[in-house]
Amino acid sequence: MSGSLKLLLVLGAAFVVAMDAVAQEVELDAFTGLRMSGDWQLVRNNCIACHSPKLITQQRGSEAQWLNMIRWMQKKQNLWQFDPDTESKIIAYLAQNYPPQADRRRATIPPDLMPPNPYAPPTGQPD
Repeated sequence: MSGSLKLLLVLGAAFVVAMDAVAQEVELDAFTGLRMSGDWQLVRNNCIACHSPKLITQQRGSEAQWLNMIRWMQKKQNLWQFDPDTESKIIAYLAQNYPPQADRRRATIPPDLMPPNPYAPPTGQPD
């Protein structure tokens, strides 16, 4: 096989791979920025009533982490209870489209490197 033919085959294969990746890209909703796949409309209809869709698209989590976020919102932010089917669809959508990524979060800042909290109650200890 000649060098030109090998190059042509390699370029052709690269083109097919690139086109497949483009075909698999999920379209984003122009209003919310949510990935328009699966049950994205449930998320749009239930989540952006209380907060910006950016709070969704900037977060990442597993099913358990998304469930914990929902429970926190229900406990602390008066989020309503979902019926079990709706809740499982929302969590599945979020975990599939916004899964954990190691490079998305910085490491926790150690307490000794944190600045003093001006709103903390007095401890009776000298600064």
